Amino acid sequence: MLYSEKVMDHFRNPRNLGTMDDADAVGEVGNAKCGDIMRIYLKIKDDIITDVKFITFGCGSAIASSSMATEMIKGKPVSEALQLSNKAVVEALEGLPTHKLHCSVLAEEAVKAAVKDYYDKNGIAYDKEQFKQAPTCACGE
Repeated sequence: MLYSEKVMDHFRNPRNLGTMDDADAVGEVGNAKCGDIMRIYLKIKDDIITDVKFITFGCGSAIASSSMATEMIKGKPVSEALQLSNKAVVEALEGLPTHKLHCSVLAEEAVKAAVKDYYDKNGIAYDKEQFKQAPTCACGE
């Protein structure tokens, strides 16, 4: 089987799926050409992520990666969410096929994009190096 039970569970029963009208921050990453687009919504109170939602247009691995990433940052300080890595998402999902690893990278980048949006909206200083993105699209776009 290509996918772990964890991946299949998060694909079939995604956690934190949906939009958030009153979000404190929104991060969107992806590329329409390769089909994976992730949007993460954050609700933040006293520097803690109190709620998180996501909408992902993409394959099962993209949906599972988004779902797992939201579970991993919910209830955590913003600074801790910023440390989320695609490797941690893959480990939590008990692996992804090599050709689907870019989905976990998109999940990491969507979280970072949402945190950056929060920092920008609230005038919070940050190191711009933390938010540099490498191209993640497998189609090379």
